[in-house]
This record gives sequence, C-alpha cells and structure tokens, in this order.
Amino acid sequence: MNEWLAALLLGFVEGLTEFIPVSSTGHLLLVEQLGGVGHRSDLFNVVIQCGAVLAVLPLFPERLRQLTRPWSDRRGRDYGLKLLTAFVLTGVGGVVLEALQFQLPESPVPVAVALVAGGIAFLAVEARLRRHPPRGEITWPVAVAVGLGQLIAAVFPGTSRSGATILLALLLGTGRPQATEFSFLVGIPTILAAGALKILKALHTPPTQGSLEPWPEILLATVVSAVVSFIAVKWCLTYVQRHTFELFGWYRIVLGAVILALVWF
Repeated sequence: MNEWLAALLLGFVEGLTEFIPVSSTGHLLLVEQLGGVGHRSDLFNVVIQCGAVLAVLPLFPERLRQLTRPWSDRRGRDYGLKLLTAFVLTGVGGVVLEALQFQLPESPVPVAVALVAGGIAFLAVEARLRRHPPRGEITWPVAVAVGLGQLIAAVFPGTSRSGATILLALLLGTGRPQATEFSFLVGIPTILAAGALKILKALHTPPTQGSLEPWPEILLATVVSAVVSFIAVKWCLTYVQRHTFELFGWYRIVLGAVILALVWF
C-alpha cells in the first residue's frame, strides 16, 4: 500500500478508536497485520496517539475551567484530586511494569480474546444496570478503580483503556455520562505522559541504518487522527447521554471473532 495512503488510514483508525471503548490496539493491529499497511514504529504510533488526545481538550471547556480554579471551586478541587489519584496510580504501576521489562504480546490472538471478553463484560454490566440503574457521581473508590483499570488495559492489549475504566466506574454505580467523561479526562494526561517518555527515548536513541522516521507521513497521520478523534469523542459524549454501551459490547465481540477467524482460518 502507498505510504501516504497507509498513514491516512492509520491516522483515521487511531482517531476513531482511541477514546471509544473498542480498543485502538485491536483496530491498529487489524489494519497493520491484515490490511496490508505493514508494521509501524512505536514512535509513529505514539505521535499520532498524542494528536488524538490533544484534539479532544476543547470538548471539555466547563470542566477544564473548573479544574483551573482549584482554590475557589471546591467541586473542581475534589474532581481534580480524583483525576490526579487515578493518574498517579497508573503512573506508579507503569514504572513497575517498566522496571520488570514487561513486553506486550505481539500476537493478534490475545487482543481478539480481550476484545470478546470486554464485549461480554459490557453486555453483562448493562444487564445488571437495567435492574440497578446507575445514578452516582465520581467517588474516591471510582478514582482508584479507574487508575487500576488503566493498568489492566496496559497489561492486556485489546482490553481498551476507556473500556476497562468505564466498566469499573459503572460497576461502582457511576452514571454513564459521568463515567465516560472521567475516563476520557484521566486518559489525557496518562497517554500524553507515556507518549512524551517514549518520544524522548526514541529521540535519544541513535538511528540505525534505514530506521529514520518518515516525519511527513507521521504529520499527516497525526492531523487526521486529531480531526477524527475530535469528531468521535464529541459523538460518543452525546451518545452516552441517552444510550447504553451494548452497541460497543456487540461490536467488540464481532471484531474479536473476525480477528480470530482471520488468524485461524
């Protein structure tokens, strides 16, 4: 596939799936291994991921204004501390995983299994919520669970960071819109911090023969990722106001089954 077209496609997929709870890892793996675009470097993936994350900041104007007034807004201070708690828990866990030299599996099978398992979990949680509708706001147990949920997603690719965190928040009684917003917001510093570390590491590693990064293609993919991410997150925030997560659950199950079928048959 033409490199410019491949960059366009990867940017679109990353932007569409980074925040929506369907696993960007699963989709990028499907496109890279089964779509004929070839494997991309960690730096390529990290840069376009950061583009997707930065693009959604304008979608939370009221919450961001609230967070910038921690001393005059008690609710903003409380919310900010909960975001910080989730972020720190994830960061500490990430440092431990780095020290243990944890490596993500490259096989598509674990990703497909995690997609299916997450889809079933969404359907099960929604079935429970029909009997016990969620009404709660973000509590301290939810903040802790979200931090741990991000670690689960980091260890099991295909789980989806937003998928794991939203599921845990719903199980603890948080409303769908509140769980989605908190998951998206805590993901912004988490992804940017991880991305910054990977970018610095890559820039301080001397390039080997033939390993120079295709920066024009990266820039194109990043712009596309940012635009698509903005649209996707705006749609998702509106969707969860009136709908359940069952659509995402069924989609994950179908996608996981498709990946397994392509791998095994």
